[in-house]
Amino acid sequence: MSGVIVTGPPRASAEDVTALAGYGVATVHEALGRTGLLGSRLRPIQQDVRVAGTAVTVLSWPGDNLMIHAAVEQCAEGDLLVVTTTSPSTDGMFGELFATALRYRGVRGLVTDAGVRDTAELRGMGFPVWSAAVSAQGTVKATGGSVNVPVAIGGRIIRPGDVILADDDGVMCVPRERASEAVELSRARTAKEEATRAAFAEGELGLDRYGLRETLVRLGVRYQPYEACAADSSGPGW
Repeated sequence: MSGVIVTGPPRASAEDVTALAGYGVATVHEALGRTGLLGSRLRPIQQDVRVAGTAVTVLSWPGDNLMIHAAVEQCAEGDLLVVTTTSPSTDGMFGELFATALRYRGVRGLVTDAGVRDTAELRGMGFPVWSAAVSAQGTVKATGGSVNVPVAIGGRIIRPGDVILADDDGVMCVPRERASEAVELSRARTAKEEATRAAFAEGELGLDRYGLRETLVRLGVRYQPYEACAADSSGPGW
């Protein structure tokens, strides 16, 4: 496998990335029309951490982390490393030594649909990671790959410079061209949710706030007293 290392790709603005970091993955995902999630396989090795950064992408051969070494050189302050392989792999491609090198360059975390190791050390040093596997199985450094090319994780294309947002709920990608739009939509959704939260705290029901009583009627769902259900021999075993 030959490859390419692309230098100097465009990145989403730091201002937009910082703003998106203030919102959760679920909020931004909903705000963008339920798009952008990288699937449910990626899980955090830590808890209560939310990060956003611009993607530096890596396409590696399974069981080979040579191109992660190459990617470190391409990373800058505010980036987030995204690693995938040409076919499924659970090998521990990334550990605390890589994290040490990346933290020096201001990288905010790692997302990979392969495996990681040294998880206790990674948590201890505060370097956040989302991965599809944890494995002590090591790798070699023998096969070419690519850095800063479009890659796919969970059916989603990630390009270098796109915004990656990750927290306890999962990981999503915001195309760099839509970063500003995502900020505005997320801000509006957050305001709407705050109003709804206040209404629920005062006792309002979602059935009324969202107009769901009409939906129940349209779907043929009916209210019936318990006594009537118990007397109905065709009912669900009252």
